[in-house]
Amino acid sequence: MSSLPPALEELIEAFSLLPGVGPRSAERYAYSLLKRDPLDSKRLADALNNLHKNISYCKKTYALIPADEEYSRLYTDPNRDKQLVAVVADPFDILALEKTNNYHGTYHVLGGLVSPIDNISPDQLRIKELIKRIDEDQVEEVILATNASVEGESTALYIQQQIGDRPVKVSRLARGLPIGIDLEYADQITLSRAIEGRQLL
Repeated sequence: MSSLPPALEELIEAFSLLPGVGPRSAERYAYSLLKRDPLDSKRLADALNNLHKNISYCKKTYALIPADEEYSRLYTDPNRDKQLVAVVADPFDILALEKTNNYHGTYHVLGGLVSPIDNISPDQLRIKELIKRIDEDQVEEVILATNASVEGESTALYIQQQIGDRPVKVSRLARGLPIGIDLEYADQITLSRAIEGRQLL
């Protein structure tokens, strides 16, 4: 029998659901909230409650957007080049590239990477939607901005094969990105150089 109140146990279990959060960390997070002002807990609870209600996906880029909008502002912005598309694994990769202030195209979020170990096949990603978009938006260049990992490389190769003989340039983020690094953890200068030095495939 646990010596903790059920409400605290429940919160610890909830924190344990998060990736990278072990039992001890979950306990520290829960106890930290308990010691804080109750208004902080309410603010966190409200934010969690609103998470799924107020967030949606762009119908074209699959970036995260407010639920009352249809398209990402990075897609509808007339100053963005719709014929240049950076393909990324996850929505937060967009933030990383935007911080460079060196990219003025649009994005396409795959929703993950091909990974047989994790049972993620190409059919589970938004690759068909990307191919359709290449045709509809008359895309001239696709930048495969997936991570420099086995999964990232495999996904990039598969996309290149699906693009086939369409008249579109296919490039890959280049120098400065070490093997195995996630895009969201790369610094802005490194990413800027990678965009500038992208290589045609």
